[in-house]
Amino acid sequence: MALEVLFEDNHLLVVNKPAGMLVHGDETGDESLDLVAKKYIKEKYNKPGNVFIGVVHRLDRPVSGVVLLAKTSKALTRLTELFRDKKTRKIYWAVVHKKPVPESGNLVHWLVKDSSRNVTKAYPKLNPNGLRSELNYKLLSQQQGKYLIEVNPITGRPHQIRVQLASLHCPIAGDLKYGAAEPLPDKSIALHARQLQFEHPTLKTPITVSAPLPAAAIWSPFRSLT
Repeated sequence: MALEVLFEDNHLLVVNKPAGMLVHGDETGDESLDLVAKKYIKEKYNKPGNVFIGVVHRLDRPVSGVVLLAKTSKALTRLTELFRDKKTRKIYWAVVHKKPVPESGNLVHWLVKDSSRNVTKAYPKLNPNGLRSELNYKLLSQQQGKYLIEVNPITGRPHQIRVQLASLHCPIAGDLKYGAAEPLPDKSIALHARQLQFEHPTLKTPITVSAPLPAAAIWSPFRSLT
């Protein structure tokens, strides 16, 4: 696949991940984003031997959008610390088929993941087996019976946005695992990592990177907002 590069310098590679692609390889053996990035670097700069690419954070396989990769070990260490210390800002867009009530708010749940089924359950009150999970959301637009929600996750838990929006009775379009009525034609879900804000690991300057919306028809009513 052709890598859609959103930003690149000596330390960073920021790309727009397509839905359906793994960020990091797993037991399926399917081609992953980090391997595609290594091939891109190797070919673009004619590098001999192994190429370093560090995975700073991940998106679920059916999710698209901004992914930050590190081209040096120094950058990987510093960027990992930024994510761990919640010094980044992530903005996601999600399309749902039901209007959220209220139209904006803050959601806090304790999430418990069932690794055997790869599904997460949200509890509204303290659960000793769960991880506290928090996000802010707001309705951005309503078009053609679809609703565009902007989400700012405060924490970063597995399937967090998916299960927390489902708890609001607004499952993400195409997300059968969390209550969507039907799949999308391309098997993706309508969740897109729209923007990432962070501090450059060596220059210490603020960087904001935004990813264009996917080509899937579910996003068509909202393209004018980008």
